[in-house]
Amino acid sequence: MKYVGSPDFDHAQRGSIGVLVTNLGTPQAPEKTALRPYLKQFLSDPRVVEVPRLLWWFILNGIILNVRPARSAEAYRTVWTEEGSPLLIHTRNQALELQKRLNAEHDGEVIVDFAMRYGQPSIANALQSLMDRGARQLVVLPLYPQYSGPTGGSTFDAVAEDFSKRRWIPDFQFVANYHDKAGYISAVADSIRQHWKAHGRAEKLLFSYHGEPRRYLDEGDPYHCHCHKTTRLVAEELGLSEDEYLSAFQSRFGREEWLKPYTDHTLREMAGSGIRSVQVVCPGFSADCLETIEEIGEENRDYFLEAGGERYEYIPCLNSSDGHIDFLTDLVNERISAWLSAKSSGAAAPTATMADAMKARSAA
Repeated sequence: MKYVGSPDFDHAQRGSIGVLVTNLGTPQAPEKTALRPYLKQFLSDPRVVEVPRLLWWFILNGIILNVRPARSAEAYRTVWTEEGSPLLIHTRNQALELQKRLNAEHDGEVIVDFAMRYGQPSIANALQSLMDRGARQLVVLPLYPQYSGPTGGSTFDAVAEDFSKRRWIPDFQFVANYHDKAGYISAVADSIRQHWKAHGRAEKLLFSYHGEPRRYLDEGDPYHCHCHKTTRLVAEELGLSEDEYLSAFQSRFGREEWLKPYTDHTLREMAGSGIRSVQVVCPGFSADCLETIEEIGEENRDYFLEAGGERYEYIPCLNSSDGHIDFLTDLVNERISAWLSAKSSGAAAPTATMADAMKARSAA
């Protein structure tokens, strides 16, 4: 067997601690030609769509990939910026800010990179970059607060697939979730408080999470429970009574039943029952993206207002806020503390930085 990156262990190199931050992914452009390969990679993942492979191959290639890319491209164009995809921009900035904090605390002992599960930059390329820069221990941090098979599970699969092709793999930790970590709950609660300070409070606070098929819950996926625990802990932090908030699930796809209640139905029902103001927060998304900016910020706003609502506000994701980066820094430090204490204090620090890797990636 020929291993990738071989030889990928330098016996003379002291080594560093690598941190790989990941998110779901994004097309390279808001165009049909870019959406088709992106959607094919995403929807071909058996973690995402649990349908018999042969049947799904015909549905995906015969129907979905001939229709959905154009529709998705149109939606992406509404959120695309001069810098590119919002999700890519926010994830890159989160990684850069995390690198700054860790540099300040550990004097170059820890190197950070970022990747997307689908699309670019890929997990395989980011892992190779970290190893090229001397990573001998590795923390993989998917920015999914609540675990689900299609997100955290799929990310683990991608990392494991890459490792299976290597002769040597680093000492490794995988952050499966952080849905109830105190720092994360405080960061979400603080973002809501800041919005209230600037805009006042609405009658209802709606926590909207990405959905998944109901049968995933029935077959043992903990995502539904993680989401509701996040909501409960944030509500407790804010001192909300049970009639002031609720949870719902968005972004369903296909015809089968998904986790309920559905966000769009809930907003229509709220307006129909006489609620005139609502604020929506999305604690399952670490960074603003198509599903938050367009689906929650625009599409669901229209549903609420058309049904009789009068005031609708979307509370942005944590993105690169100080509270979020503080939490991520603490989370990484918690994972790497034993490694750091085991390292000798007199060895040289890594010579390459994340910025160097990003420049090289851009040049390629």
